[in-house]
Amino acid sequence: MIVFLLDYISKELAIKFLSDGPINVIGSFLRLKLVFNPGAAFSLASNATIFLTVFAIGFAGVIFYFGRKVKSTPWAIALGLTLGGIFGNLADRIFREPGRLQGEVVDWIAVPNWPVFNIADSAVVCAAILVMVLSVKNIDFYNSTKPEDDRKDD
Repeated sequence: MIVFLLDYISKELAIKFLSDGPINVIGSFLRLKLVFNPGAAFSLASNATIFLTVFAIGFAGVIFYFGRKVKSTPWAIALGLTLGGIFGNLADRIFREPGRLQGEVVDWIAVPNWPVFNIADSAVVCAAILVMVLSVKNIDFYNSTKPEDDRKDD
C-alpha cells in the first residue's frame, strides 16, 4: 500500500509540476521529466497495452494466492514491493487516457542512458533484486527460518 500511495502521489505531482518541461536536479545526471508511456519497460510493447494489463492482473492474482502462505518477512517484503509496483502502473492503465485498460503510465525520473521510470517501476526492480538475493541465500518462502536452522543434530 505504501508503494502504491507514494507512486500515485508522485505521479500527480509530476503531472502538476513537470508539464512545462523537465527539471534538472543533479545536472544532467538526474532529471525530472514527464513522460506518458504506452508500453512496458523501455517503451516496449506499446501496441500491446491490453495484454500488459491482463498479464499484470494475472500476476497480481498469483502473488495473492501464494502470498497468503508466506512466513518469511523478506519474501513478504519482496511480494509487497511487487504488488505495489504492479498496482501503481495498473492504476494508470485502467484510469488514465485513453482508458479501457490501455492508459499510459506516468513516468518522471530520468537518468542518463536509461528509460524514464517511476516509483512503481523502482519497486518492481528492487523486488526482483531481493528475490534473486533470497533465492541465492536459499531463504525459505514458507518458513521464517533458514533451511539449515531446521536440521536436527546428528
